Amino acid sequence: MSASVSTEELLEIGDRIIGWAGDDEEVEIVVAHEHETEVRAYDGEVEYFASATSRGAGIRVIKLAGGERRQGFAYAGSLDENILAETLDDARDNAKFATSDEHLGLIAPDDVTYPSLDLFKDSLAEVSPEEKIELALRLERSVCEGDQRIIGVESADYADSISASAIVSTSGIRVAECDTSCHLAAFSIANADDDTQTGFGFSVGREPSELDVDIAAQDAIHRATRLLGAKKPHSQRMAVLLDPWVSAQLLGVVGGTLSGDAVIRGRSLFADRLGEQIATELITLIDDPTNPEAFTAGEADGEGLATRQNVLVESGYLKSFTHNSYTARRCATSSTASAVRGFSSTPGTACLALSLLPGSLSQEELCQKVGEGVLVQSLFGLHSGVNPVSGDFSCGAEGLVIRDGATAEPLKEFTIASTIQKLLLNIADVGNDLTWLPMRAAGMSLLIEDVTISGD
Repeated sequence: MSASVSTEELLEIGDRIIGWAGDDEEVEIVVAHEHETEVRAYDGEVEYFASATSRGAGIRVIKLAGGERRQGFAYAGSLDENILAETLDDARDNAKFATSDEHLGLIAPDDVTYPSLDLFKDSLAEVSPEEKIELALRLERSVCEGDQRIIGVESADYADSISASAIVSTSGIRVAECDTSCHLAAFSIANADDDTQTGFGFSVGREPSELDVDIAAQDAIHRATRLLGAKKPHSQRMAVLLDPWVSAQLLGVVGGTLSGDAVIRGRSLFADRLGEQIATELITLIDDPTNPEAFTAGEADGEGLATRQNVLVESGYLKSFTHNSYTARRCATSSTASAVRGFSSTPGTACLALSLLPGSLSQEELCQKVGEGVLVQSLFGLHSGVNPVSGDFSCGAEGLVIRDGATAEPLKEFTIASTIQKLLLNIADVGNDLTWLPMRAAGMSLLIEDVTISGD
């Protein structure tokens, strides 16, 4: 799929649709085209292979009548002009039955320049299915052959995506972008002395040449084998050191509480704390989708505004929430270009590429600093275990003892309990190992003091 051809085609479709807008309405269309490939290797063979192309469009109509604003939305999994005409009519019909809301409306371009990001790699389209299959098979072999304690691989996957999208509206938005992404992921099974543990490893990139089979395999091996013989710890309060994979998930939860949607719905524990200190001064939390290293980087948000860097927490103080045009109007502020959506949905709001400002110490140096504690490798039930209103936090975990400044015996089946507020205020150091992951947040080692560990 050529970047220039596909984006022009999508923009032309958008131009035609908004050309049908009436004088009493605002019209926006999101057009998308995506080709995905998934390969799964198991026991030396291809267990699953899928390659599919999808395309579609979502149309939003704001009807303006008698000082009222009503929104209608409809979408179709086709770019056929006749079907899109019917979809526009459906959106208009849906607007008739919607509740009037003075804050509804489309966004107009602002004065922020669209970033120029190198997110599309033509070479991905030239990689044959056989080469993609071989990557998955090679990953499985590397895990199986990497350690005699590995008794199997639950899955060894290769996946990629080539996508293009455009947003065109009567308010002056006209933008298109395309990107490629791919990743390897392995889930391993290790066994020794009748104890079985699992681990995972991955590698991400924009094209297959950026993927590293050995790194993904070794991570999967290491995460499984180092937990062999794990036991429950005694219940106590101690320092914990979060692995980058864990801290990224935690930051994702924190980012969710900082969205304009959460604030409006009364689902944010920080709703009334703008300008207050909510974390230790070591914490500067940035949402920056203009960083090309982020897996979710992009040049435009879900409403077509130019993406930008947003500092949400600076030196511990809450500076901003993320907003799309609707939540910004409701909160009497400006959009932070944080709209998220697919063609089959209306815009929500969320962090797009969240990370902390890194510190200066490696994970090994942080272990030396803490002396005694626990390195947390995995959390379980994170989203169900966190109350976004109260901040109460209770999740299952596994990891390693930190003793005399180094990792020691493995631990399993323990619970970490605290609150989001306390965790943020008790962060004692941030690692220098910033790691971009296949999610909307990056991870790094994070040292947190005075956390309750519940085991035996």
